[in-house]
Amino acid sequence: MSEAYVPESRWRMVAAVALVGGGLLLAGVMGFRTLRGDGATAGADVSRVAFLDPEGTRHTVADYKGKVVVVDVWATWCPPCRKSLPEVAELQKAGGDRYVVLPISVDRNGWADVTPFLSKNPQLGLKAYVPDGRGGLEPLGEIRGIPTTFIIDREGRVVKRWSGYGEGMAKRALDEALQGR
Repeated sequence: MSEAYVPESRWRMVAAVALVGGGLLLAGVMGFRTLRGDGATAGADVSRVAFLDPEGTRHTVADYKGKVVVVDVWATWCPPCRKSLPEVAELQKAGGDRYVVLPISVDRNGWADVTPFLSKNPQLGLKAYVPDGRGGLEPLGEIRGIPTTFIIDREGRVVKRWSGYGEGMAKRALDEALQGR
């Protein structure tokens, strides 16, 4: 399956942030795609999503079976992503035994982009990941904008997904998933 990307310079221009009522930040990202086809919707099994940690170890969502998983697809150059990262990091730190937060960067140069960004922003305390190759995020389906967040149940199925950032959205959706709603 081939992947089509919008050039980063165009993406930056397209990703001009639009403020929508209630402080919801959305990226205007028509045309950004990591994959072709439909996006993973509620009930879709995404346990095969594969990603690499900073040490190069391969992981999948299936490794976290029994926990609720938050997958946050982001990039270092994306303004709404940068706005959302403190909240993502806070949720990640609080995870414990009940849930795990996996911020997966789709930066074109992978760790060559992510590592310097995290070094310049140590206050985040974020542990980031990158996709395991071109097909690593394939189970998530088409992603038209970033950040895109997936809440995944204990069996590896999508409970909820959305694009953009709204303060507190991830925490509320995570709380609902943890309560089984």
